[in-house]
Amino acid sequence: MTLNPFSYVVLTLVGRGGATAPELAEMMGRGRIYWAAPRSQWYAEPKKLAAAGYLSAKEEAGRTGPRVRYRLTAKGRRAVAAWVRTPVGLPKIQHEALVRVLAVDLADDPADVLAGLAPLREEIEETREAVARAREIAAEVGDRGERLLTQHRMADGILDAFERWLDEVEELLERER
Repeated sequence: MTLNPFSYVVLTLVGRGGATAPELAEMMGRGRIYWAAPRSQWYAEPKKLAAAGYLSAKEEAGRTGPRVRYRLTAKGRRAVAAWVRTPVGLPKIQHEALVRVLAVDLADDPADVLAGLAPLREEIEETREAVARAREIAAEVGDRGERLLTQHRMADGILDAFERWLDEVEELLERER
């Protein structure tokens, strides 16, 4: 199995304490600003990693029936240790809103672009609330708490930047109407 960036996300979140697929999916919900993947991937990837020996899998009792708890194996830990030494670049920003602003001259009316951008305000606010909830949980996760808080401060900065960008775009497009 060739590991991909998502594989390393799962290995990292399983970490030293282990996790079930529902717990991984819950973490994904809290951290959707950091990594986006379909919910089904959070269930499928641990199975693949376990089959390849990067995770161990042990069935345990759950609230509604048995579930599988995954734990990092020595092979998985070595893979993560090697991966963190590899170079990392800036994230790719593939945001449809950026292209829509460029396409304003192709639209019938700049107001159409503004209408399409309007839901971003609500999403920014919802994401701020999710980050605030995640910040509260960070205090409960032991040695990873301070590192999580650093990530949450970065998320706040990203959301602030998007909000400033949206303010600027709305002002620009209002002038072009």
